[in-house]
Amino acid sequence: MQSTQFSQKISTLYTQPSYFDSLALEIFMYQATENQLYQSYLSLLNINPRSISKVADIPCLPISFFKSTPIKAGLWSSEAAFKSSGTGGTQSIHHVNNLQGYLHNTVENFKHFFDSPKEYCFLALLPSYLEREGSSLIYMLDHFINLSQYKQSGFYLNQYDRLRNTLEECKELKIPTILFGVPFGLLDFGEICPMDISDVTIVETGGMKGRREELTKPELYALLNRYFSPKHIYSEYGMTEMFSQAYAKKAGEFFCAPSMTVRIRELNDPFQILDNGRLGAINIYDLANFDTISFIATDDLGRRYSDGSFRVLGRMDNSDLRGCNLLVDEI
Repeated sequence: MQSTQFSQKISTLYTQPSYFDSLALEIFMYQATENQLYQSYLSLLNINPRSISKVADIPCLPISFFKSTPIKAGLWSSEAAFKSSGTGGTQSIHHVNNLQGYLHNTVENFKHFFDSPKEYCFLALLPSYLEREGSSLIYMLDHFINLSQYKQSGFYLNQYDRLRNTLEECKELKIPTILFGVPFGLLDFGEICPMDISDVTIVETGGMKGRREELTKPELYALLNRYFSPKHIYSEYGMTEMFSQAYAKKAGEFFCAPSMTVRIRELNDPFQILDNGRLGAINIYDLANFDTISFIATDDLGRRYSDGSFRVLGRMDNSDLRGCNLLVDEI
């Protein structure tokens, strides 16, 4: 019942974004009581949940806990388990209470930035994700493909000739098309099959996963423009531990969906939130994670700006390589 209530309340954020802080505090109190791991974490910090009155003061759980223990608020059986690539280390596992709830949120997030997935043909070039089980991104894109009105929508591993033919067909039929791809896959495709897709939007997500040297966003965008001359190049920021996504319509300038926000913490003091523009580590406040943990201290470096946007600028030292937006930008 609590999950249904939170899901309904999150839906109101799309029309009433000012409701975010009060809902975040409500979810915090719920998780401080019903999430045993988080409850223990707060106890070790000697923090009384009732002393927290501002979102910025909510303690964020280190993201590494997703690698060591199931994280759940309340008692429920998992419908699915999202798993990270584990590139360079142990896999993170995010248990899912309600898979349809996750998929619904991804659609609402996408619609906030674009339009209904029904209106697009989705071509997904995600080889590293298709080669393993439990990718939340695959769940999301499979849902978008099923919602699309266009039969050309589908996944591609390394079938570059088939992908080129489909892109040419979509161009000829004037089908609004989004090529959703991992950067190393897009670059491999561009080197083998460069083509003019000036009517296509590229959405890149993830990093090179050890397949290529990491690039800055401007370097990646320059190569994609050289190979494809696409209509737009956008980026998606998401990870196994998040149920929400952020999108960038400018190189590296991400905006959060209404169900999430980010703040930046001081590198040497994890409970010190920095002013806008300062470099630090990214804290994610993802209210769609109400069944697990909504307050996550990531290992990503970044800056947040006064308009609510943020940039991902690399990784903290000694943290595992990850597959979600690891493109290092200029610090």
